[in-house]
Parts: sequence; structure tokens; C-alpha cells
Amino acid sequence: MAYLAQQLANAVPLAALYAALAYGYAIAFGMTRRADIAYGAFFAFAGQIYLLFAEMGWNRLYLILPAALALGAVVAMVYTLGAGYWIARYVMRPLHRASPNAVIVAALALMVVLSESTRIAMDSRTLWLSPFLNVPVTLFEEDGFRVTLTVIQLGNAAIMVGLIALGQAVLLWTRAGLIWRAVADDPQAAALCGVDAGAVFILSYVAASGMAGICGILATSYYGTMDIGAGMMFGLKVVLIAAAGGHGVPWRSALGAAIVGLAETLWSSYAPILWRDLVVISALVAVLVVSRRERAIP
Repeated sequence: MAYLAQQLANAVPLAALYAALAYGYAIAFGMTRRADIAYGAFFAFAGQIYLLFAEMGWNRLYLILPAALALGAVVAMVYTLGAGYWIARYVMRPLHRASPNAVIVAALALMVVLSESTRIAMDSRTLWLSPFLNVPVTLFEEDGFRVTLTVIQLGNAAIMVGLIALGQAVLLWTRAGLIWRAVADDPQAAALCGVDAGAVFILSYVAASGMAGICGILATSYYGTMDIGAGMMFGLKVVLIAAAGGHGVPWRSALGAAIVGLAETLWSSYAPILWRDLVVISALVAVLVVSRRERAIP
């Protein structure tokens, strides 16, 4: 029983990460209405920029570790938000207006561009952060077995859940959320009511990239590194997870993602980890096929 409790505790950080990523993806999907695998590239891009500038602050500027990490986090967010704005304004928005399905192809190209730019900047190196905030916190103890999580796991999960709660509060109780829902439902009708649908599209995409950037920084802080190929895997997972949870409704996407995070953790605990991604992705595809509804995509 204590072992199961430990695995359920271990699932909390991963479930929070998937939920936050899926929530941000659903915000962007509300505008594009197309699968966007580039979202995972924002996640990896932020983590790699964070590593690159934290390493620069530590080895070249001789900053203490907290200052080096802060430098990396600030620069990573500036780069990620800047890339999100540029892509939204000059790539996604024009393509969506001309031919919405082109967004899917452009997303793949953008993923390659973001991944390769960071690979070149890092000289194909794998950088690692020194461990920090890894002191275990005992949640409860049973027969001498302590169920624990580290400080950074608890902190990351709290921040990600807080981001989801903040996003949901904005969508439900503010004028900005009302405008987003109006544009996501029918951008032409919203424009007739005086809403600048183009600006809403860009701001939504930037907000989504910001969510991915924060998650990338937090995940890199915990795992210590960010693999160059993580963008592809996380991009595919987030697209499938959000679709299975209901990518048109952000909180449902987040809930579905949290369930997938729990399932992944339990599989890793009781079954061969080698088959985890295959089984999870196959299950998500099966859910999509079973729940598929025939409808015209505008």
C-alpha cells in the first residue's frame, strides 16, 4: 500500500506538467482549430535556452547559482515569448486566414527550425544543471516506509496547477476570457461585434507559448537537462492528450492530460518502461478513433 502511495505521489509532478501543457495548447487550438506539433518545440526551446544562458551565467559571468538560474529563466521567457509572437503574427495568422490546413504543415517546419536553432547554439552539447531544491519532504509514513516528494517536485506542481487555475479564472470571469471564447467559437461573428480577432489570435498564441515556456523551464530545473528531441515527443503527446481530453475546452484538456500522466507513472511502476510510450500513444489513438465524430472542419 505504501509503495502504491509513493507512485501516486510520483504521478503528481508529471500529471501537473502534462495538464499545464495541455491547457496552454488548448488556448492556441481555440484559435487555429488545427493540430500544432510546434507547441512541444516551444517547451523544449525554452528549456534549452534556459540551460544555455544559465551555463553562460555560471561559467562566463561567474554568477552564483540562483542568479545564473534567474538569468537563464528570464532570457528563456523573452526568447520564447518573442518567438511565439513572431510565429503567431507572421506565420500562423496569415496561413490560417489563407488556408487553415497549412497550419499543420507549418507547425512541423517550425518545430524543426526551433529545434535546430537551439542545437546549433549549443554546439550539439548536452548541458546539465547542478541539482537544487532536492531535499525530500515526507508526506506520510507507514511501517517505516516514507512517502516523499522533493521540494522542487512540490514547487513545480504547485506552480503548474496555479497557472491552470489562473488561466481558468481569466477565461471564466474576465472580459478577456469572454472575448477569447467568442473568437474561438466564431471569429467572423466576433469581428462583426467589434472584436479584433487577429489580435486575439496573436495574444492567445503568445499566451500558449508562454505556458509552454514556463513548463519547459520548470521541467528542465527538475530533470537537470532538456533533450534536443524532446520537442517532437512532447509535441506529439500534447496533441494526442489534448485531443483525447477535448482540445476545444482547456480544463477538459488539462484533466485528460493529468489522467495520462497518472497512467504513465503507474505503468512505469508495474510494467516494462520500454513499452510505456508505445502503449500510451496507442491508447490515446484508440480513444480518438472510438470517440471520433463526423463533422466538417471549417
